[in-house]
This record gives sequence, structure tokens and C-alpha cells, in this order.
Amino acid sequence: MDDHDLTRWDAEGLALPRAAAEGFVETDGARIWFARIGEGPAVVLLHGGMGNATNWGKQVPALVAAGYRAIVIDSRGQGRSSHDNSPLSYRQMANDTLAVLDHLHIERAAFIGWSDGAVTGLVLSDMQPERSAGLFFFACNVDPSGTKPFVYTDIIGRCLSRHKQDWADRSPVPDGFDATFEMVGEMQRSQPNLSAADLGRIRVPVWSVLGESDEFIEPAHADHLAAAIPGAKRVTLEGVGHFAPVQKPDGFNAAMLDFLRAVAPV
Repeated sequence: MDDHDLTRWDAEGLALPRAAAEGFVETDGARIWFARIGEGPAVVLLHGGMGNATNWGKQVPALVAAGYRAIVIDSRGQGRSSHDNSPLSYRQMANDTLAVLDHLHIERAAFIGWSDGAVTGLVLSDMQPERSAGLFFFACNVDPSGTKPFVYTDIIGRCLSRHKQDWADRSPVPDGFDATFEMVGEMQRSQPNLSAADLGRIRVPVWSVLGESDEFIEPAHADHLAAAIPGAKRVTLEGVGHFAPVQKPDGFNAAMLDFLRAVAPV
């Protein structure tokens, strides 16, 4: 069901199906929460800044129905996962993701990344391309030129409201939202900063995907990403913005499954 203005998400939240396995992996001073749902080729879903794994509540059932094994992770210091108060980085989050894959004995997976999660997936795919079957890179920048000037909207406000409610329900530090928000913001202001040459190193399949009305990312930047990464494909999702997985899940899922059929067929 569509939720373009995020009113249902704000009011009700999202949930994941029952997990076949879930728990924590301890790595580099943090406890990283994960869950495994379904069977088949592994697909790792990486959420955006200040979110959590339940943000993928409309995608996991579609993946399982299509014959995939969904791996969802709460990023370091977010959701149920802890951190040691050291500065956050996408490289560290990529290493956290690899630690979860190692714990689950998964040698190779496809990655679906939303906003911050997209950069984490890109960094991981650069660091260890043999672990990545491909990356669905949705709605993020790879250098500071890719972002639009911030303009507050009611949709952004409802997303932030939901993140705060989920934080209160899940975080090991229930009063830590504001401090972590600032830490995530500092990471986003200083990272990533990937040149065209850096992107040219990527050797896994990448789809550069953006909603046509994304609130944060310039469309030309998504074009740049697709042009700089060898063999990458550019995809525009119509009628949605930065929150497409919740706003119009059927459209997002159709593109996601097209990508997976190309890089990791069942």
C-alpha cells in the first residue's frame, strides 16, 4: 500500500517477518544486530541514517516471496546496535557488515542500500569485491557536490518522527538520539568524498537509483555515479522521493527484483 506522505509510517511504523535467526555480532567495540529471513541467494539490506532494519518492512516479504534470503542489519549506533562513541565512518560500517556475513558464513551477497546504506555497500564492494554480487545504490551522494540545499518538509518531519519513536523502542541508549544524530550528521558532512577515479575502480554491478523528486540528492549526481562506475545502470523511480521504499513499495520492489534477477538470480 502506498504511503506517499508517510502518515501511516509515522503513526504505525513497520515490522519485519519472523526471522529464521537473529542476534548480535560483537566487532570493533560494538554489538551489531542482524536478522536472517527466508532462504535462497543472500541479499543484504542496509538502511539510511538514523533508521533501523524495520525500515525495510515492505521489501523483505517481497524478497522472501521471490526466493531470496534477506539479511537485515542495524547500522552501528543505530537501531538495536551499539557503538563505542568513536567517530562513525562508512568504512567501519562496511567492516561491521562483513563481520555479520562472516558470522552467518555467507561468502557473497547482493546489496540493497538506501541513503547511508548505499554508501556502506559501495565502500564494501570496493574493499572486497569478491564478497559483493552487486549493489542497488539508492538515493545517496558520493561527494559533497551531490546534495541539494536542505529544505524542511512535512514528509521529512514525519520520517524524523518515526525514527525517534523507533529509537525509543529499540536503542540500548534510549536517551541518545540527539547525540547520535549529530555524530551521523558529522559523518555525512565529511564523507564520502569519492572521485571519478575512485568510482572507476568499482568492479561489481551497480545500479544508480533515485526517486524523481528526491529531497536530498541531485539527479545529475546519480547520472555521474552511473557514468563513472564501469557498466553501471541509471534508474529513475517515478512519483517518489528519498523515501520510496515506504512511499511506493511496489515500484521500488519491482526495480529491486529486476536488479537481483540480473546479478543474483534464484
